[in-house]
Amino acid sequence: MTGAQTAAAEDFASERRRMMEDIAALVRETRDEIGKRAFDERVMAAMAGVPRHEFVPADQRPYAYQNRPLPIGHGQTISQPYIVALMTDLARVEPGHKVLEVGTGSGYQAAVMAHLARAVYTIEIIEPLGLQATQRLQRLGYDNVQVRLGDGYHGWEEHAPYDVILVTAAASHIPPPLIRQLKAGGRMVIPVGASFLIQQLMLVEKNLDGTVSTRQILPVAFVPLTGKH
Repeated sequence: MTGAQTAAAEDFASERRRMMEDIAALVRETRDEIGKRAFDERVMAAMAGVPRHEFVPADQRPYAYQNRPLPIGHGQTISQPYIVALMTDLARVEPGHKVLEVGTGSGYQAAVMAHLARAVYTIEIIEPLGLQATQRLQRLGYDNVQVRLGDGYHGWEEHAPYDVILVTAAASHIPPPLIRQLKAGGRMVIPVGASFLIQQLMLVEKNLDGTVSTRQILPVAFVPLTGKH
C-alpha cells in the first residue's frame, strides 16, 4: 500500500468512527420513538465493518460516512446510515436466518445484513444498479449474498419463507406476496406511504398463528418502490 493509500484508509477509518458516533447519538435522540437507548452490539459491529465508501459513486466518496443519504444514480439513493442501522436493528437478525431484501441499490444494506445472517437474497429492479451491486458484493467477498434482477414486490418465492424481509423503498401498502413469504415468527421492516412525501417506517410481525401485527416506528423519506404492481 502506498503512502497515499495508507492515508486514505486512515481517513476513512476515522470518518467511519465518527459515523458510528453519529448513529449512537441519534439513537439516544429518538429513543422514545424506537423504544431503546442503543442498538444491538452486533448491529453496530456490522455497520462499523462495512466500507460504505465502496458503495457510493466516486464523486460521493468524500461524503460516504456522513449521516445522510447519497445519490447512487438512476434516481436512487444509498440510505442514511442511521436508518440502515435502525432497520437492521428492528429486524433482529440471527446468525442462522435467511433474509430477503427488496431494493438492492448499491448493495450496502445487503452487505450489513451479510455480517449478521446466514444468507441474504436481494432483488433490484434497475438492471445497471443490480449488475453493479452484484460485482461489488462479489469483489468485497460477500459470498452469502445473492442478487436477482426483477420486481421485488413479488418477492423471491424460490427461497421462501424468510426469517426477515427488508424493503428499502416506500410502498403505498404492505405487499401481500411479501407477507406470504415471511416465516411465522418473522419480521418485516418497510417504509409505507405516498411517493416523495413523508412515510412511516413500519415493523410488521407475523405471529405463529399466521396473523400479522404492525407498528409505526418513525417518519422517514424513501424513494418509491417501482414495478408493475
